[in-house]
Amino acid sequence: MDPHQMLIDSSAPVGVRHVEVPPEYAGQRLDNFLLRELKGAPKSLIYRIVRKGEVRLNGGRVQPDRRLRAGDVVRVPPVRLGAREAGPLRPPPEWIERLRAAVLYEDRDLLVLDKPAGLAVHKGSGIEFGVIELLRAIRREEPFLELAHRLDRETSGCLALARTPEALRRIQDSLRSGQVEKRYLALARGYWNHGPREVDLPLRRNVLRGGERMVEATADGKPALTRFQPVSLFKPASLLEARIGTGRTHQIRVHAAEIGHPLAGDDKYGDPAFDRWLAEQCGLRRLFLHAHSLMLPLEGRDIAVSAPLPAELKSVVDRLSDGR
Repeated sequence: MDPHQMLIDSSAPVGVRHVEVPPEYAGQRLDNFLLRELKGAPKSLIYRIVRKGEVRLNGGRVQPDRRLRAGDVVRVPPVRLGAREAGPLRPPPEWIERLRAAVLYEDRDLLVLDKPAGLAVHKGSGIEFGVIELLRAIRREEPFLELAHRLDRETSGCLALARTPEALRRIQDSLRSGQVEKRYLALARGYWNHGPREVDLPLRRNVLRGGERMVEATADGKPALTRFQPVSLFKPASLLEARIGTGRTHQIRVHAAEIGHPLAGDDKYGDPAFDRWLAEQCGLRRLFLHAHSLMLPLEGRDIAVSAPLPAELKSVVDRLSDGR
């Protein structure tokens, strides 16, 4: 049996396997590679076996975000999955319909969705399913389907998935070289009087604050650049377009908060009093952050996809405009 087709038997786990990385998987992260090898395993388990050293790359310990090269040999340990984890995913019907209706663009290499707010991109701790698990359940005939990038769970909008290993590698190379342009619409607290503004603040993730893991701006963090442009200005809030030069976790949210304009509906970095006012006056019940535009090069062609502002966010803008 081809090792890339091997499934995990929950009642009798297989022994250790040493899997050579084929050329089409060059550039993929180790954790994503393992998710395919250990089908049904939650991401928390993947991180745990990597952290404990049960997974080895060319005989040595490695971090889960390590990029693989063709010819690398990955030690894949046996794992035992509980019946709940190993059983086939049965997606909630409402999410199936929403994802089927969410396709913005599709060709032989690429799938772009208008991801709904509230749906994580993949399952994890306390999350039974995400976009990738739902799509794989809906499209069981797809030989390959991988996330090309991430969006926060509460962020809506353009999300790209690769349908071939070659497309995944090309998109990720384009992301690293800054050739992909992602634009977001965000509602921020207060009247924005800065005009176009760049925020260049390094970010560090997994900072414990009050028992919660956060991202914070700190000199020893990873480089992060966000360009803000005002779109519509209201007395209590401002609609901004944000373009990101890097793709750090919670980047737009943290950068906006750092310059005194936290995003509306942000329960991690926002202003609770401002959020309560928006909920009462404008009916906002979610984070106001939407990935409205995605442009990327793929096989000599430039692909541009846009996602309209969701109705629940557009109504907030309309109410603010009426009270302007």
